[in-house]
Amino acid sequence: MAVTIKTKHGEIEISTSTVATIVGGAASDIYGIVGMASKNQLRDGMNTILNREDFSRGIVIHQEDGKLAVDVYIIVGYGIKISEVAKNLKEKVKYNLETMLGTPAGTVNIYVQGIKVLDDIE
Repeated sequence: MAVTIKTKHGEIEISTSTVATIVGGAASDIYGIVGMASKNQLRDGMNTILNREDFSRGIVIHQEDGKLAVDVYIIVGYGIKISEVAKNLKEKVKYNLETMLGTPAGTVNIYVQGIKVLDDIE
């Protein structure tokens, strides 16, 4: 499936894996996110953190009323305020989609699939 963007010059089709890479890159930059999780944890494993090549398994993209709707599945570090992580991720995803693709971002839904205890570095 591809995302279709209509411009004054015509239509542009962008693959969902490209959009997933943009969204996954945004998620990787946010403090407190340990990694991406699979949207189907029963099939892919409960504690699996996705690699950069597998971001499309943890991101669902669909179009609603000409805007992109994105569902992002993440794992957050223990002791991190989840509401702040989600707010920062939503802002970063919307900004990246609007600047890199030139398309307005609609809804960005964040699903926290797990919490990982991080080792203290002293």
